[in-house]
Amino acid sequence: MKEFVVYTLLRIGLFAGALAIVVGIWSLVGDEVPMLWAVVVAFLISGVASLVLLNRQREQFAARVEERASRISEKMEAHKAKEDTD
Repeated sequence: MKEFVVYTLLRIGLFAGALAIVVGIWSLVGDEVPMLWAVVVAFLISGVASLVLLNRQREQFAARVEERASRISEKMEAHKAKEDTD
């Protein structure tokens, strides 16, 4: 659960930072900032940046999910085996 929270907070922070930069640059260049386009551009920038910057956190999160899935799968197999013997 911790890995999920850390990764999610970092993604939100990265998006907020990208949005602030995009809005700041857009307001310097033009008079009006269309927020929909600023959000779309910030989303794309933060998505690409997260592939590079958050690789370690994403791998930790994926390992945790896989570990949990394998534990659940083992429990299900144990229950199946127990039902087969009954």
